[in-house]
Amino acid sequence: MLDFPRWKYALILVVVLLSALYAVPNLYQKDPSVQVTRNRPAAVVDEALVARVQGILEQAGVQARSVELEGEQLLVRLPDATTQTRAADALRPALGEDYSAALNLVPTTPAWLESLGARPMSLGLDLQGGVHFMMQVDQKAALEKRVDAYADAIRTALREARIGYTGAERRPDNTVQVVLSDAADATRARGEILTALGGLSQTAALGTGAPTLDVEGNRITVRLSESEIARIASDAIEQNRNVIANRINAIGVAEPVLQRQGEDRLVIQLPGLQDTAEAKRLIGATATLEFRAVTGDELQAAAALADNSIPAGSRIYYDQNGQPLLLSRRLLVSGDELVNAQPQTDQQTGLPAVSITLNAAGGKRMLDHTLENVGNRLGIVYVERIPTVAVVNGEEVRSARTVERVISSSTIRGVFGKDFQTTGLSREEAASLAKQLKAGALAAPMDFVEENVIGPTLGAENVARGTQAVMYAFVFTLLFFAIYYRMFGLITCVALLLNLLMVVAVMSLFGATMTLPGFAGLALSIGMSVDANVLINERIREELRAGLPPRTAIATGYDKASGTIFDSNMTALLAGIALYAFGTGPLRGFAVTMVIGILTSVFTAVTVSRGVAMLIYGGRRKLKSIAI
Repeated sequence: MLDFPRWKYALILVVVLLSALYAVPNLYQKDPSVQVTRNRPAAVVDEALVARVQGILEQAGVQARSVELEGEQLLVRLPDATTQTRAADALRPALGEDYSAALNLVPTTPAWLESLGARPMSLGLDLQGGVHFMMQVDQKAALEKRVDAYADAIRTALREARIGYTGAERRPDNTVQVVLSDAADATRARGEILTALGGLSQTAALGTGAPTLDVEGNRITVRLSESEIARIASDAIEQNRNVIANRINAIGVAEPVLQRQGEDRLVIQLPGLQDTAEAKRLIGATATLEFRAVTGDELQAAAALADNSIPAGSRIYYDQNGQPLLLSRRLLVSGDELVNAQPQTDQQTGLPAVSITLNAAGGKRMLDHTLENVGNRLGIVYVERIPTVAVVNGEEVRSARTVERVISSSTIRGVFGKDFQTTGLSREEAASLAKQLKAGALAAPMDFVEENVIGPTLGAENVARGTQAVMYAFVFTLLFFAIYYRMFGLITCVALLLNLLMVVAVMSLFGATMTLPGFAGLALSIGMSVDANVLINERIREELRAGLPPRTAIATGYDKASGTIFDSNMTALLAGIALYAFGTGPLRGFAVTMVIGILTSVFTAVTVSRGVAMLIYGGRRKLKSIAI
């Protein structure tokens, strides 16, 4: 073959086969399904749950295509959307609060293709359907929570400095008023308070907005700076964003969207989920730990319950076996002060454990407590907030139920501070607890201020229209090229078809998300591929008019057009990269398909079309003319 080595033909063949392999999964439709996941660490997703779910469905008269375990979730595949709804309605009350049953769409790609990493491309909310939320953080509650923490730090600092006080509480205007026992201690108390708040206030640490203290007799009023208040509000929305991101990742939704909007709102999009109530419950689920001193053992707790004589500073808690225990009402360390949590194995006992790291304030309180209480017991309470969403008279009623249980009440054997570990959990519970603790608790409550459901039918309509638009553009282009450039028009058509196949394959292989703007990017990439082929064909025509032999004209036309094609596509590629880097949402979806389309179009226009042309004309020794 003239001017075209055999290794390039081998490369084209490999690219065609791989493109076909990784594009094929997109031909398989998705099954309506019910995704069952656990809500609580004690719940187990195993074969026993599979049998239980199958029994529930049989009693409800629901025929499922399959009920199978996939990782840490159970998937019930169903034949249609109506059966899917019936299955979810049957499973939710039967499984109770231990498990959640969410409507979803799952791919039907054969296992052998998935083993090769071949999966259908992810579809965005506009193409697949799903739920869209806008959540607003309660910045007032965030500020109150942080000021309460400052008040607690002030009380701790005054106690350690042995300065008497009768009160140190947050006031409605979010100041902290400290009432000293003796006005003579005001100067020393002022210094202790500034030191204590300096470690909590980031703006004060940076020297940009230290709290102000007004001293009047035995009263000290602590006021936060405007910069500190602004930072608290900003931190609250950012922490909530990180927490919700971790919760969404735990759900396993493909390609979720989580974006900050304005100063106090988050936009959440969950493609594939079709149930807003269930999605709200999944996002709202959280767990944390509380550390409290044990004030009475099991026998004392049982006696206090029998006599109804619970000590004033204590509360009754129950462990996983239902045994009562007296714990202090005073919270020693809360989950908000957790920095990290990792599941591991206790080196001494071999039992599952969770390694916990506290922040500086929590670590100091834990150190002080253990110094004075070696030999006493420390209770660790697992606190789970279970949101519920019910529909009453056509309206959603949201509430939450808090479940508390003592997971450990071991004796303090030695002094420890911010780094320690806790046992008393199963391996699954330890892993789940570590995951939820790392996700953290919301810095402030959030409300759903906007919600929309995009059904799969609307998504399917968008897919059909987008595909139709691309195909019409494709067919018109092919017809024009076949008529205007004849044989080289057909060669261009082959290159364009391979370009489309490669774009779909690359997006599927790398997990890129196709959105409605992505179809526009795909159509644009086809147009740019057309431009490249027009340049090549016109250059070949010019060489023929200049009197060059046909085979030489083909080679020269490709060589001279290639530089121009690379230059023009490089400019468009940079624009696409800029759109992806600085754009959000639809812009990024458009940029992804455009960038991939540009890269594949250069290969198909310059290499594939040339290979096909040389395959047709390169072997003819007495070639006198070509159809162009």
